[in-house]
Amino acid sequence: MSNLKVSRALISVSNKEGLAELVTSLNKAGVEIVSTGSTAEAISKLNIAVTKVSEVTNFAEILDGRVKTLHPAIHAGILADLTNSEHQKTLNDLNIKPFDLVVVSLYPFLETVATGASLEDCIEQIDIGGPALIRAAAKNFENVSVVVSPNEYQNLIKLLSGGISREQRMNWSSMAFSHTATYDTLIARWMSRKVTPEQDSPAWVGASFTRTQVLRYGENPHQSAALYSGISSEKGIAHAKQLAGKEMSYNNYVDADSARKAVFDHVEPCVAIIKHANPCGIAIGENLESAYQKAFATDKVSAFGGVVATNRKINKATAELINEVFTEVVVAPAFDEDALNILKEKSSLRILQLAGPHMGHRVEWRTISGGVLMQTADDVESIGDDPDEWRLVAGNKPDEKVLADLEFAWRSVRAPKSNAIVLAKDGAMVGVGMGQVNRVDAARLAITRAGLDRAKNSVAASDAYFPFIDALEELVNAGITAVVHPGGSKNDDEVIALAKKAGIVMYLTGVRHFSH
Repeated sequence: MSNLKVSRALISVSNKEGLAELVTSLNKAGVEIVSTGSTAEAISKLNIAVTKVSEVTNFAEILDGRVKTLHPAIHAGILADLTNSEHQKTLNDLNIKPFDLVVVSLYPFLETVATGASLEDCIEQIDIGGPALIRAAAKNFENVSVVVSPNEYQNLIKLLSGGISREQRMNWSSMAFSHTATYDTLIARWMSRKVTPEQDSPAWVGASFTRTQVLRYGENPHQSAALYSGISSEKGIAHAKQLAGKEMSYNNYVDADSARKAVFDHVEPCVAIIKHANPCGIAIGENLESAYQKAFATDKVSAFGGVVATNRKINKATAELINEVFTEVVVAPAFDEDALNILKEKSSLRILQLAGPHMGHRVEWRTISGGVLMQTADDVESIGDDPDEWRLVAGNKPDEKVLADLEFAWRSVRAPKSNAIVLAKDGAMVGVGMGQVNRVDAARLAITRAGLDRAKNSVAASDAYFPFIDALEELVNAGITAVVHPGGSKNDDEVIALAKKAGIVMYLTGVRHFSH
């Protein structure tokens, strides 16, 4: 079928944005407009002729508007194949006029849920007739154009004079099916959560993602990749606002996400430098400048080409320090004007603005072949992250400075991949062993990266228990003065005995921080 001229339109929109301009243009083009409820009222107030759906169906809207468009006089006019003579005959026999344009926006279900509305109010915002209209028109794209977003109104208006091509109708059809699929997924996910005890995983989960950017390539140049953003009340790295710099890459997004998570594990001003999803420096300080300097000092070699994240607004002094080192990405909740201008001097530096993540009951997804894994996030509100809840099993309670370093190390050890050991001193990571297949190698790597001078008199955190005494022996021999770890090994008694013999402090948290 060639370009389709619009002569009769059905409009039913809960979102009235752009409606006035659209119906004015349709009216000028001689299009007959049929509408429902509040939409018809809004059109009438513009002094534009509109036919109410009830006049087409000869049936009043009932059940507080729950039933108004669910009628053969409406759906036959949308679903009829006008190239089919039998369909044409049926329409003529029943005196049903076809529609060639359907414009619908659905009840604001997600927005209603987000306000904390009651169950009853949320249920009332589950649209029934709207999705039926959209799906009918989308199925019959050969004969009908369907528009589900005000963002497409201008495009529609431009096409009224010349008619709408089959390619455009197919594009709108695809958008329409995606729209209703997302809407139904959100409702089903919400309902599944409602009927599942809070501590249990829901029996059904679903997600909807929209492509927002085609990336140059994936982890490697031979892999294609794209960024998709999901509909959620929490804004993540996929929703970050890029203020300057080159296009983000697949690896940039992975590292930026890891860096953002790491800095918001800390309350004090914090800077994290991430490379290949692992930290090469994390530090806290009285201000961002001191935190950056300490984080960079952790591993100056690895920081080259890294991703920097902060949990505070970046100021001029911090920006100047960042610009001294080749950095791929900077992500922060905000930037001073001076700081932004300084960072923009590096034309390739990607600058992202994004607030901190929500804390509380968050979930994480990971794809595996044939499915997904889902878990609650390991965040800073986990039981066992408060030093007051730890169990002192060796040595005497240390002074506030050492205890603060232990807490810093424990909060930081969730950032590197397991097995992981973090060495810390003065609110900064001085050495890290990550991604090792045994804890001895993780301890040795942390010591090696720190160097014996920095390792001496530092404290250590282990993301899981010590299965044997060997890894702890490595730390003791390097001069570590205090250790915090989950405990729970069948050899805990031997590990604790070694700590006591060595005269070091040891705390057990009862919580593990594996990160795979």
